Amino acid sequence: MSERANASVIPFKVGDAPEEESLSRDPAEQLQNPAERLHLAEAVRMAEAIVFASAEPVSEKQLAARLPDGINVALAMAELQQIYARRGVNLVRVGDAWAFRTAGDLAFLMSRDTVQQRKLSRAALEVLAIIAYHQPVTRAEIEDIRGVETSKGTLDTLLETEWVRMRGRRKTPGRPVTYGTTETFLDHFALEEIRDLPGMEELKGAGLLSGRMPSNFSIPQPPADPDALTDDEDALTDIDLEELGLLTPRVTED
Repeated sequence: MSERANASVIPFKVGDAPEEESLSRDPAEQLQNPAERLHLAEAVRMAEAIVFASAEPVSEKQLAARLPDGINVALAMAELQQIYARRGVNLVRVGDAWAFRTAGDLAFLMSRDTVQQRKLSRAALEVLAIIAYHQPVTRAEIEDIRGVETSKGTLDTLLETEWVRMRGRRKTPGRPVTYGTTETFLDHFALEEIRDLPGMEELKGAGLLSGRMPSNFSIPQPPADPDALTDDEDALTDIDLEELGLLTPRVTED
């Protein structure tokens, strides 16, 4: 479990450790039947093995497909999360998925073994922040917000990090591509969902916004479901993917 890339847009606050009292409340206590508790305990062990062995976060849908029928996946994961709450490795939620990560207060121990990775340019960080807060957003809309032209290379770099993805096409003339963030973005910045992005007061406190901003200035609220297409978006088709170089062109026989 290596440390993540050191490129960052804005600091994301790590919550305080849960108090002793909250940790003592075992989710399994909700089950009155001893057989049910035993069944849950075995499911917790199985879920632990599945998540531990996976290189990527595991969704609750994937867990439900592999755990015994009738298991309350949310309850099992809450139990497992509590078990790891005070350990050097924590079970964390990434969107609708789960993964093991080094405890935040122990990240410094990993720094010596970290391979130095390329840092993002200031322009790339600005574009990433705009996409995160304004998604779905087109290249032209990004340029309007920044006030300067955005090079294709900047967007290509963000796509390579897998923090940004092409999500659809705007239903406007030219059908421009819309961009949004990915689960990898959430995972890297330790966000459970996109709405956990810092608000205006947090950004001011971190020195990333001037305290003398105009009174009508506001931080956009990211969508509740960043994966859902909006009314003015079309899904990317195979033809779109071929045009964008994301799908190998089909070879037709003469």
